Amino acid sequence: MEINNAKFPFAFFLCCTFCLWVALSLVAAQEDPELQQCKHQCRVQQQVSERQRGECEHKCEDYYREHHGPVVDPEKQLQQCRKQCELLQSGRQREQCHRECQEKYDQQQLEEGGEEEEENNPYVFRDQHFAFLRTNQGEVKILEMFNQRSRLLRGLKNYRFICLEANPQTFVVPTHYDAEIVGFVGSGQGTITMVCQGKRRSFRIRAGDIVRIPAGITLHLINSHKNQKLRIAYFLLPVGIPGRFEPFHGAAGENPQSFYRAFSPKLLSSAFKVKVLLFVNWVFSFIYVSDMEKKQVEEGTLERVFQQQTKGHFIKASGEQIQALSGGQHGEAAGIWPFTSGESKRPVFNLLNKEPSADAEDFRQLKDMDIEVSYANITQEGMMGPFFNSRSTMVAAVVEGEGYLEMVCPHLSGEKQQQQGASPIYQKVSSSLRRGTLFVVPTGHPIAIVAGTSRNLEIVCFGINAENNRREALAGKGNVVNGLEKEAKELAFALPARVVDKVFRKQKEELFFPGPQLQNSNTIIIIRAMPMHDQRKIDDEAGL
Repeated sequence: MEINNAKFPFAFFLCCTFCLWVALSLVAAQEDPELQQCKHQCRVQQQVSERQRGECEHKCEDYYREHHGPVVDPEKQLQQCRKQCELLQSGRQREQCHRECQEKYDQQQLEEGGEEEEENNPYVFRDQHFAFLRTNQGEVKILEMFNQRSRLLRGLKNYRFICLEANPQTFVVPTHYDAEIVGFVGSGQGTITMVCQGKRRSFRIRAGDIVRIPAGITLHLINSHKNQKLRIAYFLLPVGIPGRFEPFHGAAGENPQSFYRAFSPKLLSSAFKVKVLLFVNWVFSFIYVSDMEKKQVEEGTLERVFQQQTKGHFIKASGEQIQALSGGQHGEAAGIWPFTSGESKRPVFNLLNKEPSADAEDFRQLKDMDIEVSYANITQEGMMGPFFNSRSTMVAAVVEGEGYLEMVCPHLSGEKQQQQGASPIYQKVSSSLRRGTLFVVPTGHPIAIVAGTSRNLEIVCFGINAENNRREALAGKGNVVNGLEKEAKELAFALPARVVDKVFRKQKEELFFPGPQLQNSNTIIIIRAMPMHDQRKIDDEAGL
């Protein structure tokens, strides 16, 4: 009895020591944000060699080690994790253990060098993929053509995406586009005014509104809020040259330049019934007998109208101007103008106060573009999916929050493997998400999106080829595997159907679930006691 009592505390000590070692390993697996930021600054330095970047990263590690202790090498950590897996007796347990080791390593590499990995990820777009037009009062971000990034996105070659951001109490100059447009108001409030064949109609807009703008409609915007920026995402389908669009500014001057100034002065004088003016180096000039005569005709002339504006696309407005331009009805009560009067729907539709999606049935103005717009608000530490779309390609933009995505892609495994005619080799595409990130989910590609730990992750999605599209769940209530026959499950998985059902019928929620951060209780840790000299041998082989 004494010997057994002595062995029990020793075994208990080994068990506790091993659990503590596992916990410390998991904590160390995430590199400190301060060190990550230091290394990131090294990587983005311009006009330095790879050797100098490497030296810079080593200095970051030296500084961190001096102030915070040793830096854990992810490669050595992966090796040690795999060694621990080999101690498991069950083959399935070893396979699961190896998979989790690799996933932890992949996630750490993504966090440390996400920017470098995403250079080879054709589905994610960040600020470097946008062209910027900035002024003191706002900015416009224009995304490069989708198929310019990769041939895998050639199905989107006819579509474009831009973001507009206007500062508080700012006026956005009148413009028309050679493109059909669907806009989504991400934040803020204001008024959009449209002019069609000389008739004007204004609509109040707020966060969550979808706005349908037909090609050729002249519109201007006002941000009526005193403190909040107005942010709108535009998804465009050009109607002239496929994949190319242009803004046309009529009511403007030198900056932005009015397109009226491209016409000959004689033509304009006849069109507007004013005196003849002369262009000299794109500037209107007069030829008059005297200054007095020039002063008498200056009011109402083309020179006065088309040379005065030099403040750019975004203009600070006074309180009186804001009030005057902030009229109009909200879209829900505003009828259908400027669309056909026989329609019963409206040109503004709010996603936040209704079902979080709108298609041609809800919002008829989307029918001619065959687009669905949806909005996902994923609770912090929650997740959406996995799921896939049956017909629609999804272009999604992060409105607020942070998180990450994982998507399955069969197209990135290499041409050689595809040419051999073998079964598809699926590759995981991962990316961090933050406000302003845009990503594409091709038809049929399974995807899951996870919110971060600090706040909700809010995403607006534009679905192309939306008619008859279905969102197919891959987990939770209504997932596709649960719809299979018993015999089909047994043949497909080479397991009894009851074993398959224990996995696929466990989750009772639909589409939105608690994320991996909240599911730690679902992880089974199998602890196998071992002599201390075996543990030291494993540590030595792993280089720890």
